[in-house]
Amino acid sequence: MAFTLSIYPWVYVGKYDNNWSGDFIEQEHLSPEEESALPADELEALHNRRNSFPDLPLVNYTSQYGLGCFEGVKAFPQKDGGLKVFRPGENAARMARSMEGLGMPGVDTELCEKAILGTAGRNAELGFTVKYDPEWEKDSFLSAGSIYIRPFSWSEPGIGISLSKKPWLVVVNTAVSAYFSGDNFNAVTTDMIRATPKGTGWIKCDANYVIPCLAKNKAVQAGYMEAIFLDAEEHKYIEEGSSCNFFTLMKDGTLVTPELGDTILPGITRKSIITLAQDRGVKVEERKLALEEVLSEGAESFVTGTAAGITPITSLTHEGNKVSFGKGTPGELSMSLLKELKGIQYGVLEDRFNWMVSVES
Repeated sequence: MAFTLSIYPWVYVGKYDNNWSGDFIEQEHLSPEEESALPADELEALHNRRNSFPDLPLVNYTSQYGLGCFEGVKAFPQKDGGLKVFRPGENAARMARSMEGLGMPGVDTELCEKAILGTAGRNAELGFTVKYDPEWEKDSFLSAGSIYIRPFSWSEPGIGISLSKKPWLVVVNTAVSAYFSGDNFNAVTTDMIRATPKGTGWIKCDANYVIPCLAKNKAVQAGYMEAIFLDAEEHKYIEEGSSCNFFTLMKDGTLVTPELGDTILPGITRKSIITLAQDRGVKVEERKLALEEVLSEGAESFVTGTAAGITPITSLTHEGNKVSFGKGTPGELSMSLLKELKGIQYGVLEDRFNWMVSVES
């Protein structure tokens, strides 16, 4: 699994009280070498202490009612030895929109971006980072590591049904590996519903991930990589994966992804893939995408997200009927876009869209 609860020492804690303010905090730590030499139980205890924020209340609107939101951001080790973050301004802006969508004050986007860049930079100075490995180039970075940066909101104390008026912003870092591993790129539709119209599907909020966690776990237990959600009303249009946006390349060469609305998360990787595809002359359509159209006319499919990057889908099973795309292997466009995006992120290819931002100390 990509994620491990090994939070790096430098964190950021901000608070809204008529305006936003905050600071970087250095949690307990040894050197990376000393920590790696600790017995497993001592290392776990150290990580647990780093994952402790005693000033944040346990009983509040976030812990009781799911009134919280978060972001997924990545810092990528560069081939030249540096460390850069992919489109942090986009994440800060979406974080602010998500918080406002939950009725709380939106985070100051400049403060949020500085917290993202600053935690990654400070941790790297201590040696808590991921080093570039040329071996990653051999599989187009499918096995590559990176730094996962998680900004999240936390509310003031509360137990009644209400909204947060004085939220916190917390930013933590941890190392991550490939989100989907191995050679299983098979997906299955689920009859569970991720989001409903006029709901919170467009917000990256905590509550949105309950159903996906259940559906993905069920899919994995059944031998699939991913669960694919259909729309809540007609149950015939593809919406998203468990934590990622969905794309299909049609046999006529058109790349289609479900249009944004109140049930679709506006993914930053999704937005970037549309840019990359259009830049190379691929026709891209954002519209309703019927499951039957994907099964009958799809030549390739893939999912995108901060954790997923670009991950091919080689088959999609619906109600026991399995349809393979192409030759049942990752498609040519899927892999080409993956290689281009990762090349930009890891500093192998030119960052011609100015997406990568150096970390700060």
